[in-house]
Amino acid sequence: MTKTTTLNLNETSSRLVEARELALPSRQEMLSRLPSVERFWDKNRDLLVDAWKEWEESNKAQLIALDDSVIDKNLRDAVNQAWFDPTTESNVSDLWNEVAPGVFLAQFFDKEQVAILREFLEEVANANIPLRPPYGISLNRYGAMLDPRSDGYLAAPEFQAFYNQLLDKYMRPVARMLFPEVMGYDSQTFGFSIKWQAGMDTSLRLHTDASAVTMNINMNLEGEAFTGSEVDFYDPSTGKLNRLSFEAGTAMIHRGNVAHAAQPITSGERSNMVLWLYGNSMQVPQASKQTNTVDAAKRWTTSTEKKDRYAPF
Repeated sequence: MTKTTTLNLNETSSRLVEARELALPSRQEMLSRLPSVERFWDKNRDLLVDAWKEWEESNKAQLIALDDSVIDKNLRDAVNQAWFDPTTESNVSDLWNEVAPGVFLAQFFDKEQVAILREFLEEVANANIPLRPPYGISLNRYGAMLDPRSDGYLAAPEFQAFYNQLLDKYMRPVARMLFPEVMGYDSQTFGFSIKWQAGMDTSLRLHTDASAVTMNINMNLEGEAFTGSEVDFYDPSTGKLNRLSFEAGTAMIHRGNVAHAAQPITSGERSNMVLWLYGNSMQVPQASKQTNTVDAAKRWTTSTEKKDRYAPF
C-alpha cells in the first residue's frame, strides 16, 4: 500500500469518527426550531453523508442486503407482473381493500422477512451517527428522516436504494391506480420512520398531510403486539371517524387531504414507515381534478422529474 493510499484511507475513516463526535442539538432546541439547529444540519450535511457511506462499507459483512424480498410475496409478484404487462394491474388492485372511504389496506411487508429491515434499522440506531427524528410530525423522539431533501436523513446508500425502490416500484404506481388524479402530482418524495411507545410519544391529533398521497406501513414483527394506537380517518360525508388498526406488515394508503389521527398507544410499541408523494413545488391535485384517468401503461412508469430540495418539515 502506498503512502498516498494510506493517507486517503485515514482521511476517509476520520469522517465517521468526526460525525460520531458531533454534539447533537437538544430535543428542546429542535422543538423550538432555533436557528442554531438549522445551522448544525447545514454545516454537517456532507459530513453525515460521508459518515453513513463509510459506516455501511465498514459493516457490509454484518448487514443483510435490503431488497424487495421483504415485500409480501403476493404483492411483489403482482407488481412485477404489472411492470412487465400493465394490463394485469387488476391483480395488484385486488390486493388493496377499501377499509374506510378513500383508505385502502394491504399486506405490504412479508411477516417474516420484514425482520431483515428491522435488523438493519436497529444497526442504524446503534451507529452513533446523528439522525434527525421526525419532530415535525409530532413530538416523536425516535425514528428518522429518510429522504435526501431532509436535514439529518438516513443517508446509508443501501438504505437509500431500498427506499427509492419502495417509492418508485411500489407506491407510485399503486397510488396512480387507486387515485388516478395524482398522476403528475407524484414526482417528489418524502419519508420518515416513527415509533410509538406507551408512556412516551403516544398520539397525534386530527390532521391532513401536505401530500397528494400518503402510505403508512407498519414494520412490526408478527407477534410483536401492542394495544391502542389505532388510526382514525374522518369521513366528511357522514362526519364520523372510522377507527382502523394495523396488523404486522400491513400498509394503509390514502389521499393526503383525508383527515386522520393516531390514538394513544397503551402498551407495547408500533413502528411505522410513512411515505409521501406530491408534485413539484408541493403541488397536490385539486378536488375538481379527482376524476382524471390515465392509461395503465402510463401508470407503470418511473418519474423522470428532477427532485427538488424543499422539505415539508
